Amino acid sequence: MISELDWLLSILVGGGNIRPDKTLVIISITYVHPMRVRKPFISSTVSAQAEIEQGSLCYLKFLTSSCLYLSTGTNTPHAQKSKGLGRKMHFQRTSWARSVTLLSLAICVVLTGAQHEPGYCSFYEDCGLNPAVEGALIPPRVPCKDYRKAVNVTGDHYELFKSVCPMFANGDGETLGCCSIRQLTALQGSLTLSKAVLIRCPSCADNFAHLHCATTCSPNQSQLLTITKTANITQPTGIVKEAVVGYEAYISTNFSDASFRSCKNVRIPSTGGFAIATMCGRYGSTLCTPQRWYDFQGDSSNGLAPLDINFRLLLEGQTAGLPPGAFPFAGRALNCNEMTSTGGEACSCQDCEQSCPAVPPPAPLPKPFLIGRLDGVLVICITIFACIFFLFMCYVVLECVTYFQKSRRAWKGKRTRDQNENEIEHKISPKDVTCSDKASLATQDFLGSLFQTWGTIMARYPLIVLLVCLVVVVVFAVGIKNIELTTDPVQLWSAPQSRAMREKDFHDTHFDPFYRTNQLILIAPDRPSHSYDSLLFGKQNFSGIISKDLIIELLELQQRIQAIEFWSEELKQNASLKDICYAPLNPDNPSLTDCAVNSLPQYFQNSIDNLNAKANMTELGVTKEVDWRDHFIYCVNSPLSFKDITALGMSCMADYGGPVFPFLAVGGYEDEEYTTAEALILTFSLNNYARSDVKFKLVQQWESMFLEIVQEYQKNPNTSFTFAYMAERSLEDEINRTTAEDIPIFMISYAVIFLYIAVALGEYSSCKRILVDSKFLVGLGGILVVGCSVIVSMGFYAWIGIPSSLVILQVVPFLVLAVGADNIFIFVLEYQRDMRRPGEQREEHIGRVLGNVAPSMLLCSLSESVCFFLGALSTMPAVKSFALYAALAVLMDFVLQMTAFVALLSLDARRQDANRCEIACCVTVSTPHPSEPNQGVLLPLMKKYYAPALLNPVSRVIVMVVFIVMFCASVFLLFNVKVGLDQELAMPTDSYMLEYFAYLNKYFEVGVPTYFITTKGFNFTSEEGINAVCSSVGCDQFSFMQKIRYATEYPERSYLAIPASSWVDDYIDWLNPGSKCCRLYTIGSNIGSFCPANENGVLRPSVEEFYRFLPDFLSNRPDLQCPKGGLGAYDKAVIRDNETGEVIASRFMAYHTPLVNSQEFTAALLKARELAHNITLAMRQIPGTSPDFEVFPYSITYVYYEQYLTIVNEGLFIIAMCLLPTFVVCCILLGMDLRSGFLNLLTIVMITVDTVGVMTLWGIDFNAVSLINLVTAVGISVEFVSHITRSFALSIRHTKVERAKEATANMGSAVFAGVAMTNLPGIIVLAFAKAQLIQIFFFRLNLVITLLGMAHGLIFLPVLLSYFGPGVNNAVLLKIQEKKAKEMELNGKATYDNVSFENYEKSNGQIPVEASCPVKADIISNTTQEPCPVKADIISNTTQEPCPVKADIISNTTQEPNQWDIAIL
Repeated sequence: MISELDWLLSILVGGGNIRPDKTLVIISITYVHPMRVRKPFISSTVSAQAEIEQGSLCYLKFLTSSCLYLSTGTNTPHAQKSKGLGRKMHFQRTSWARSVTLLSLAICVVLTGAQHEPGYCSFYEDCGLNPAVEGALIPPRVPCKDYRKAVNVTGDHYELFKSVCPMFANGDGETLGCCSIRQLTALQGSLTLSKAVLIRCPSCADNFAHLHCATTCSPNQSQLLTITKTANITQPTGIVKEAVVGYEAYISTNFSDASFRSCKNVRIPSTGGFAIATMCGRYGSTLCTPQRWYDFQGDSSNGLAPLDINFRLLLEGQTAGLPPGAFPFAGRALNCNEMTSTGGEACSCQDCEQSCPAVPPPAPLPKPFLIGRLDGVLVICITIFACIFFLFMCYVVLECVTYFQKSRRAWKGKRTRDQNENEIEHKISPKDVTCSDKASLATQDFLGSLFQTWGTIMARYPLIVLLVCLVVVVVFAVGIKNIELTTDPVQLWSAPQSRAMREKDFHDTHFDPFYRTNQLILIAPDRPSHSYDSLLFGKQNFSGIISKDLIIELLELQQRIQAIEFWSEELKQNASLKDICYAPLNPDNPSLTDCAVNSLPQYFQNSIDNLNAKANMTELGVTKEVDWRDHFIYCVNSPLSFKDITALGMSCMADYGGPVFPFLAVGGYEDEEYTTAEALILTFSLNNYARSDVKFKLVQQWESMFLEIVQEYQKNPNTSFTFAYMAERSLEDEINRTTAEDIPIFMISYAVIFLYIAVALGEYSSCKRILVDSKFLVGLGGILVVGCSVIVSMGFYAWIGIPSSLVILQVVPFLVLAVGADNIFIFVLEYQRDMRRPGEQREEHIGRVLGNVAPSMLLCSLSESVCFFLGALSTMPAVKSFALYAALAVLMDFVLQMTAFVALLSLDARRQDANRCEIACCVTVSTPHPSEPNQGVLLPLMKKYYAPALLNPVSRVIVMVVFIVMFCASVFLLFNVKVGLDQELAMPTDSYMLEYFAYLNKYFEVGVPTYFITTKGFNFTSEEGINAVCSSVGCDQFSFMQKIRYATEYPERSYLAIPASSWVDDYIDWLNPGSKCCRLYTIGSNIGSFCPANENGVLRPSVEEFYRFLPDFLSNRPDLQCPKGGLGAYDKAVIRDNETGEVIASRFMAYHTPLVNSQEFTAALLKARELAHNITLAMRQIPGTSPDFEVFPYSITYVYYEQYLTIVNEGLFIIAMCLLPTFVVCCILLGMDLRSGFLNLLTIVMITVDTVGVMTLWGIDFNAVSLINLVTAVGISVEFVSHITRSFALSIRHTKVERAKEATANMGSAVFAGVAMTNLPGIIVLAFAKAQLIQIFFFRLNLVITLLGMAHGLIFLPVLLSYFGPGVNNAVLLKIQEKKAKEMELNGKATYDNVSFENYEKSNGQIPVEASCPVKADIISNTTQEPCPVKADIISNTTQEPCPVKADIISNTTQEPNQWDIAIL
């Protein structure tokens, strides 16, 4: 007989109510047999296959999964675990027992058959807090397990349901759901946290809510999930309920992928990062996937999820492996460019790529200028060279043909000599003299006579002159006490009215100055790397520096620095870091922990206990210990997390309340593999103050102590790190230090120059007269004249308030010494070579010599002075002040040379004439002064060897070709010179900053921040204004923020890496009721207190709301409930009018890509300005915008690099202004000799261009320092060129070659000794300077300038003049001719009278006529010129032929003989 149980099971199984794939749950059934002991039958959720055996025993075959229990009465025994596939059941066939059994089994079977049925819930109602979750950031409320039908949602329940899960709302009374009001309230609170960061993109926020509404409130909840874990929770009433603390949810990949795509690009404006990074745990935004995104959402260890949810992502319709009746949720996820069902607009382009308009890519970079396959500039330079070479060779050929024709005519017997074999001279007619010739002669006569008179007076009263000069110098020198020395690089290189300075002033006036950075970059190269098998993150490689002992050591160093304390005289109390630190979240009254310190230990809140913390954790059935490494991995990938997902449960936020982004904590990694970082970074941020602020001294003192601690730590042999460091003051300190250390180098340089001058000026005709003929005191006097001229210049400008700089102190004396030494040599050598005439006084002799050379000295000095004065038109303060100081110093040097130095030379000549020794003035030497003039060593060598070799026909052609090639090559190189000055070059070679710069470029992974700043005149309160700025939903597609975002798509072109943070966007989100951020009550009894946002919030506030709540937003500290608070991120980014509340200035911060050299910094500035200008033009089109409204970029580096945007044009302008006076002055002082002026200018231009060419080859960049040296090069080139040009122009030799030889020998020797040999020893000494700036821009560049100047002045210019120089001045020749004729006439008459008287007496009054005989007179003058034949025909009243008189004039100067008296002996 089949028992009732057998019958019931057979009906259920056989009748189809239980299918083999159904889940059968038998909770507890008690079988009672009258003769046996009661045995429990306990089972769990199974897949039931019933096998009914004969007799009273029933066997069930079970596949066990989890146990559930049900008590059927007081006779039910305690539960026991079931093992195996089944157990025998014994029960007593009594009516009572059968009733209990059948009832229990029926309940079990009914429940089992409905576990995954449509319209059923798996859990319902709030059951309390999850006991398994500790340290949750929000209350972890979990539902009660309750398998039941979905409830009909009505009334208030429905309204709440509709607001939280609108996608499942079908109308009041028509909606079924599986969540109670309490569940909805908990869900709403949880979703609010996500909305705070996702609300910018409504479709993303909707998709996020859609998933959790499906698993919580869907009427088919039981089909979408399986409960995997429960826990008993005691209710307030004392009832114990079973709560769900874990379940498995089934999600379609179509839904998960679409939902993830809609959210992956949503930005967090305050950080510029992606919101998904905060919701993907350890993977961050880069490695986040849909599965990892959902895994984080279901991980209760992160402090945000109330229970554990295992999301299984399955293909749509896939049911294999799922419980019977279950299927993956396949709701429709909105694309980010779609509107939501509640009217939410499509996401903006900033957060959704699908919403982006078709933005054309930037125009391709301009192609290099090519002609064929060759560089276009190179081809042009080669072509120009070919043309010049061809024209020059044609000229040479033509000149040769002309020469041979003249030679042929002479060979054919053309008479060039008279019957006495004397040269027949060409007679100059007054008609042959041009106005230019007359002007030149008049100018030379005027200047010569003027300076001769002046020199005679100065030499006659030397002591009075010296006294007057001393008084003048002292008067000006007194002004030096008021001198202002500029050391701030910003004030040196950025013009006060430049755009960058105006923008900096605007920024610093409205906002706080950019904070000061004090930083260490630490590495541990000898530490071996290791691997770590993490329970949560798998096997991870750790570099040697990411180890706990080194982190602790870094923390100890950090705490030691944080503990810096010192007495402040300004505050009259002890000062510490908290008094000056940058505290973004508590700026008004910061404590030490409020100071922004970014480092790796901040991930552990600077706590050693947190670093040492360990905990056991079970994941996927595996239990392991987690420690600091797991926390570190999590935090570097999710730095905004308030709680990690490990069992440690620690926050990733720094102790000052802000996040520590990994690129600020570690460096030297690739592809965001932070555990392999090679460097640790420790950064202290301090407030910046104006130099006039009392706290500026506190900052300076704190930084000094910071450097002391760091340097002491570096010297400690127990230090485990190798590191580089810097303080904000370091750059200026190191520049000042190297300047002070290199002063001895400059002093040695000047000493070497002085020693050379003193030795080279001596005559040294006899060993016995060395101390008499030496010129040590004259050389010292020349040096003092240079020094006094510099002192006068500095004192004068100090009186009128023009600041000086260290560049001026280093360069101007060097420049003036080069110019002054040249003039000294020309003057002294001319005096030594010129013999005093009979009856001529010493003072007259000095005056006559000065009259010969002073016009040349005036030409150079005036050219250079005017050149430098015009160079002061530069907008760069350093260049301008240098030009002003140099101009006045050169001018004063000339004035003092014409006064004090002439007086000194007069005194020295008086001593030398008395044969007194130079040092021991009382000692006299008996050896007389030689009667012959002292020509020295250089003059004979250059006259006999150098000039003839240089100016022979072959050499001339070679020289011209070589220098033309040099010039064309330099023109090509000029187009390839780099523009800029890397800050490393400003440091000395032993500076710790050089190592810091190297570490910075190698290990730092982020560029400098840049602000886009708005000025007054834009209406932020209007809807059009807000939409034109913001980047979130509803904003213009080409708004302010969107354009910056588009630029970041091409970082290699825009140099922008991260879009700008936008206070407007976060303010909108903060006002949005979905964010649940706090506001202030403005009316009622609660006025002034915070209140939560209500449902009346708006996406675009009215003008009243905008002004009312903006201060609250800016002062609201961000936290987990309201991450959009503006304190820290924006409280100093918005400046409002105190009366009207109008926004008069605001800033939006973006980040540049890592910038390495000055070229990249300059390009980044240029692109940022182009972008800002484009934004400005667009925003001015918004109604109500002021026409002068502007958006401009600002970064702390811009003031340094702005100069390089215009330095090329400005450099060309300044150099042109310097070249102009060299041409004009040369033409005027040479009597409007345009050809000489042009050749003079051409040579100086070639020197300048060739200098830039060599700069390119030698790696010297073009910058303000280079520009100063190029201006100096023009001045020095004048010295090399103008003296020789003037000497050639005034020469009266027959041919250009002879005149070039004369100028090269006579003036070239003085130029070589005075300029080249004066500069070179001093320049070579500069090679030993520590400062790279001096080594490169003073040693290298001045060496190049001197060598090129010497080469062009002494090699190229004589050859150039020999081909294209001006002809002989006919006015000079005519004057000589007329003077000779007059003198011959006077001398002839005197001779005739004397002969007539003698003959008359001898012949008693009869005068016989006798043939006259030739008379030869050697006219010896104080010159060293070659004998110049002068023929004079003495006309007598006889019938004889004129008697020729031949006079050889021996000259020792470069002056023409027309200024001397001719005596016929």
